[in-house]
Amino acid sequence: MLPARIERVFVAGPPASVLAYTLVRDAMVGWVRTPSSAEKEFLAAPARNLPETGRLTGRGDTVSLERLVATKPDMVLDFGSTSDTFVSLANRVQEQTGIPYALIDGRFAATTASLKLAAEMLGRIERGAALAAYADAAFVQVQGVLARVPADKRPRVYLARGPEGLETGSRGSINTEIIERAGAVNVAQGLGGSGNISNASLEQIIAWQPDIVVTLDRGFFNGVATKPGWDQVRAVTDKRVYLAPTLPWGWIDAPPSLNRLIGLRWLLSIFYPAEANLDLKAETRKFYDLFYGVSVTDDQLARLLGGTAN
Repeated sequence: MLPARIERVFVAGPPASVLAYTLVRDAMVGWVRTPSSAEKEFLAAPARNLPETGRLTGRGDTVSLERLVATKPDMVLDFGSTSDTFVSLANRVQEQTGIPYALIDGRFAATTASLKLAAEMLGRIERGAALAAYADAAFVQVQGVLARVPADKRPRVYLARGPEGLETGSRGSINTEIIERAGAVNVAQGLGGSGNISNASLEQIIAWQPDIVVTLDRGFFNGVATKPGWDQVRAVTDKRVYLAPTLPWGWIDAPPSLNRLIGLRWLLSIFYPAEANLDLKAETRKFYDLFYGVSVTDDQLARLLGGTAN
């Protein structure tokens, strides 16, 4: 049972950090990890200066239950997979600490409903309604654009992660569902099963011949044109490699949370520029103001959107 008033929220992992920051940043007790100076530039005070409290869930968990209890939270907030593994963790933590643990569905398709549910739990219904309305509008816009683009005209896309660009997400991965939601064909398949992050070989990527490569790694983006073998990938020779913005959080994943909503509009502007007809600068300003509570300057906007095609 949740307390009548939530004043202190412990975030279990990176996706929950984004959810808590956007909904109830004044109640956060800390960050999974301390934001970098580059990330803090796009986060509002005083939340950006909260201490590091560690990670409770997922790979690389760093928080003992004793340390969790010491932060005196009213609840633990988790946002992501609701598989048996994470339900079991939530139940165990709640039983052993007595601290209410809310595990909320982090699938991209569930964004609107999850926002409303979290807002109700946290006592921020009006704030949640505003964010949910933005999410609804973004998904409606996608459907409107896709209605004007025949399936055979939608791009085949490869998500290049890591400095070599060989780490990717198979179809159905939480890391690539935004690409698929934008109507593109994720070329990566057969890499260990749906929903997994795996390594692809350059030979596989050449065989897939994506029309577009989206990357999260600036080093890969800057050097892909001279990397041996990548000149055999059509997207590279056609200069259709795009660097996704990453501040304060990634626009594709890293983490897979509400930060993906602006990434969805960014992908529309890349995949279907004529049909989407987006003013991406205006959309970015609106999103950062509404979700992150910051006014983006012209210089910051230029740096955010500096991932022109290579």
